[in-house]
Amino acid sequence: AMAAAPRWRERLFALYFLSHIPITALIDLQPLLPSGIAPRALTDLLQQYATAFKDPMMLQPPEWFKAFIYCEAFLQLPFFPVAAYAFLKGGCRWIRTPAIIYSTHVATTLFAILAHILFHDFSKSEHTGPQTLRERLVLLSIYLPYLLIPLLILFTMLCNPHYKHVEKRKRK
Repeated sequence: AMAAAPRWRERLFALYFLSHIPITALIDLQPLLPSGIAPRALTDLLQQYATAFKDPMMLQPPEWFKAFIYCEAFLQLPFFPVAAYAFLKGGCRWIRTPAIIYSTHVATTLFAILAHILFHDFSKSEHTGPQTLRERLVLLSIYLPYLLIPLLILFTMLCNPHYKHVEKRKRK
């Protein structure tokens, strides 16, 4: 018998990709838009978030961070509905390679972001950044799921027998 797809993980991945669509479209892409384009309610929401969690990167993104937002807009966002579909349907082996590419890419960007949160001197930022270790860890916790879930996706695609063994085609 073929190994079964890991259903609870597939449901988690589907939820992750589905929830990522509105977050990316409404919040994450705002720094790329000219000011005054996004609806007031959305810019207020971003402002409240950035103030509450001391995240100056979302209000004044450094160039490298902006590059990651462009990746999110043009590489990741189109992939979200595709991945959500594959994991909701379940057992779709064709998602393996795209999911490996996605999760490796995102984990790499997150290492840079998390290092910045932990080690950057935010005292010169125009917008308030984390100062104490506690503030850094609180902000880190917001970004952490976007490292951990892609790593779980990567691990599942590489190690789960259902995804690992691509069916051998029968010879005619």
